Amino acid sequence: MKVLLIKDVYKLGRAGDIKKVADGYGRNFLLPQKMAVLATPGALKQIEKIRSQAEVRRTEQNSELKDLSNQINGLTLVFAAKAGETGKLYGSITTQDIANAIQEKSRFEVKKQQIDMQPIRNLGEYTVHVRLTMDLVPEVKVIVHREGEALEEGAPAAAPAPAQPQPVSEEPASAAEAAEA
Repeated sequence: MKVLLIKDVYKLGRAGDIKKVADGYGRNFLLPQKMAVLATPGALKQIEKIRSQAEVRRTEQNSELKDLSNQINGLTLVFAAKAGETGKLYGSITTQDIANAIQEKSRFEVKKQQIDMQPIRNLGEYTVHVRLTMDLVPEVKVIVHREGEALEEGAPAAAPAPAQPQPVSEEPASAAEAAEA
């Protein structure tokens, strides 16, 4: 099925692009969500209008979220978690935990769908990308250390271990409480 994108769609294309997609994806997701229309000759005549409107929308969003992107970029989040002898976590640090910690630090709500990562299941340092728009993708540093132990020497001095470590497996909010300011 050929569709004309009306909005930017992550991992598919920008508004005004003509894409060939699976029938089910187009019929069940793109068309009902008003992200695309069928690529008919009448719709193809409106490509330039759709592209110009999308460009205006994209620049507005980027200008609004630029300050937030600068605030989130380089942010360091610290999580204390229970782990085995090999460094494997008993639970995991999920996108929801990261979103809660970012919200706690920046006072801006980030949806868990905007965070590009697999669940963290081992101790260590990780770089996580937060997809605010297609153009603004700040990076966040995530440090996971064993609960009850002090941070390693390689970690920043401004990131002390939390006074009351909470296990990650109890509830997502407890991991966000362990995040460093």
